[in-house]
Amino acid sequence: MLMPNTNNQHVTDKEITAALAPFILQSLPIGVVIFDKQLKTVSANPIAAELINLQANIDASLTAGTNEKIWSDWHKILTEVVEIGKISRFDNVAYRKREKPSVLQITCAPLTDGLNGVIQGGLLLLEDITEKANAQKQMANTERLAVMGKLASKVAHELNNPIDGIMRYINLAKRTISEANLPKPVEYLEHAGDGLKRMVQIITELLEFSRNRYSSLEDTPIDKLLDDAIKFIEPAAKASAVEIERQYPSGLPAVKGGNLFQVFCNLLKNAVEAMPDGGKATISWDTSENNIATIKFHDTGPGFDPANSEEIFEPFFTTKTGKGTGLGLAICRDIIEKYNGKITAQNSPSGGSIFTVHLPLNEK
Repeated sequence: MLMPNTNNQHVTDKEITAALAPFILQSLPIGVVIFDKQLKTVSANPIAAELINLQANIDASLTAGTNEKIWSDWHKILTEVVEIGKISRFDNVAYRKREKPSVLQITCAPLTDGLNGVIQGGLLLLEDITEKANAQKQMANTERLAVMGKLASKVAHELNNPIDGIMRYINLAKRTISEANLPKPVEYLEHAGDGLKRMVQIITELLEFSRNRYSSLEDTPIDKLLDDAIKFIEPAAKASAVEIERQYPSGLPAVKGGNLFQVFCNLLKNAVEAMPDGGKATISWDTSENNIATIKFHDTGPGFDPANSEEIFEPFFTTKTGKGTGLGLAICRDIIEKYNGKITAQNSPSGGSIFTVHLPLNEK
């Protein structure tokens, strides 16, 4: 587009853009800093001046307000921008200016001429996301507190009954001993011991449930994890006359499997406990076209109420009256979801229950 000027000369689009550039830069709603190939600050808009400690060199400007133990290579990062054209973006960068903390989103990009694509310098974009970061943090804390409150309530409820029983049996034992009736105190104290063991079991599984991390173990083939889980459960299976059948091949994909081993052990343990008078537990393997593995644990026990197919994965829900803590399947679901998978439960048409682990093989 051409337009006349006061000298009756024509001004090109490029000249108009160059004339308007400073005004556009000043009016942008985010901080913008232009720097040259020597990382010297060439220009900055008012918002950038508000957000960071502007100095002669842009790398020094960023270093001045960030933790050097975390962000010690701003010079290297910005040098790669102007030398090889590398674009870098950093979210949630904690920055402090005059003792005022903020959280910034920082984008570093090369600045080239429009004709030959030659890098002339760099562009730094700064966005203040402090309010957004604080809101996300507050929401996460609120959700965490809500979950912890729910767990604390259930823990208190679960521990209340055994504690009450312990106190009653101890009081009975004291009274009986005082009356010189010696056989009964032994029985009462054994009941008290059983209550304490249950409390220990609940607390142990609650601690396992609260762990929110992957195992640091080396990659292990899934078939080896299954084999190891079977070896671990075999003594209990033999004691209950339960046969464990393998229907999976060797050479399955490898995963960082410390936590998956715990899942497989929990599912096998549940299968064995569902068949106290004997039965069969079958482990099978299959993969779908979208590279999702399905690992099924099928037992020949009595199954479960279909209405509880989702509830059985909730913490402290159990059908084992007086025995289970209701944390085993909750732990399994928590671990599997960290692998971006899921776990489901259903009753088998031929009897018993089937617990299926759906595991994406393209995810580490």
